[in-house]
Amino acid sequence: MKITLFEQAPYRYLPDDFEQHHESVCSTPYSLTTRDGVYSSVRDFLDELMHGARAGFDGVAVTEHGQSSYDMMPNPDLVASALAYMTETEGLDVAIYPMGRSLGKAREPLRVAEEYAFVDVVSGGRLVAGFPIGLHYDAAINNGIPPVEIRPRFDENLELILRAWSEEKPFPFNGRFSQYPQVNPWPRPLQGTPPVWITGLGNPRTMQMCFERNFGFNYLSWFGAKLTGQRIFDRFWELADKAGVERNPYRVGFLQTIAVAETDERAEKEYAEHLEYGFRKGLGSIPLEKLAIPGGIDIRGVQALAKDPSDFGLYLQMRGASFRELVDAGVVICGSPATVREQVGDFCRRYGIGNLHAMLNFGSLPRELTMRNIQLFAEEVAPSLRELWRDSGYTHYWWPERLGGKPTAPTEGGGATEGAVDTDTATRTAVHA
Repeated sequence: MKITLFEQAPYRYLPDDFEQHHESVCSTPYSLTTRDGVYSSVRDFLDELMHGARAGFDGVAVTEHGQSSYDMMPNPDLVASALAYMTETEGLDVAIYPMGRSLGKAREPLRVAEEYAFVDVVSGGRLVAGFPIGLHYDAAINNGIPPVEIRPRFDENLELILRAWSEEKPFPFNGRFSQYPQVNPWPRPLQGTPPVWITGLGNPRTMQMCFERNFGFNYLSWFGAKLTGQRIFDRFWELADKAGVERNPYRVGFLQTIAVAETDERAEKEYAEHLEYGFRKGLGSIPLEKLAIPGGIDIRGVQALAKDPSDFGLYLQMRGASFRELVDAGVVICGSPATVREQVGDFCRRYGIGNLHAMLNFGSLPRELTMRNIQLFAEEVAPSLRELWRDSGYTHYWWPERLGGKPTAPTEGGGATEGAVDTDTATRTAVHA
């Protein structure tokens, strides 16, 4: 099992009555911030990631959310480059894992290829390259991309990036969304093509693409494995069987919010208010219509949603959920090291998960408590979880070679390539999964 410390950079000091006066964290007035509040939120975020690297996590992971108070991270490569340098300087063999640049909204895909390559060089070949398609509101509202263009833009941008890393000679690119008389990025990744992961919420089409292209698939659910795990991972492994690939747990990653304290009782006392802040003033206050903008879900995603629309129902409940409701539903795993070990180990074994992304900073959680959460998890939870799959005989093909993986290059795709024109926009539209 590979275990990464996953963090966002939330503004931790929104007013207590935020929900009564503001519809959404997508449009939080910046006038609610203070200079010291912004500085400490961002500085603590970086310090916590470095604490995780020093504590022995296999990777440190960040993501991208533009114009957002729940994650002030417009470009994860800014953080990834700093982490790459600091960890390399300290001799810390930890993966640098931006989950990462949202290609569905990217207007400069070659810049993305260059930034990732630079991070890989600075880290000495420790980059894991994550590519989410993109949240609908972030791509369409924050960046002005028509919803029906998000998915085909992602396809074209991804093909350009992979080709830019692998081509030995300069080449022209004449795509639907980008045109370059010459593509010749400097530097190139030390790894050649770093391990590629697609981050999503469970769209069958995206899962199928991961099998066909030999990408890893990250399932980022804010509901936890208890509520959505069986449906999503049953779908994933059934598609793997149809694609004729082995059920290798290392090809899938899962995000789980986790809070660890010395006892279950102490965990509730210390974490309850901060977890409620995270869902009521953060992810749970993104209006559903901004997550599912019309035209932004492809036909297979619509079919999956129509078959079981419970995810949206669960999402609508998050803004008003209490700590106890979040824990009982498995949205958050909170308790003593023994409680956390048992619950996390159980769902990872049950669903065949070989990469765990532990979200140990959330909501208004202060720096000191976040640091202790990271340390307790690293010392008393991670060692037993890391034993999962050790003797299974599976090989991790989606992890940097320097860090013990045996990465294999992505296979050729059928997506947008040079000169390609998308003639089926009705079925090639955007979804964040």
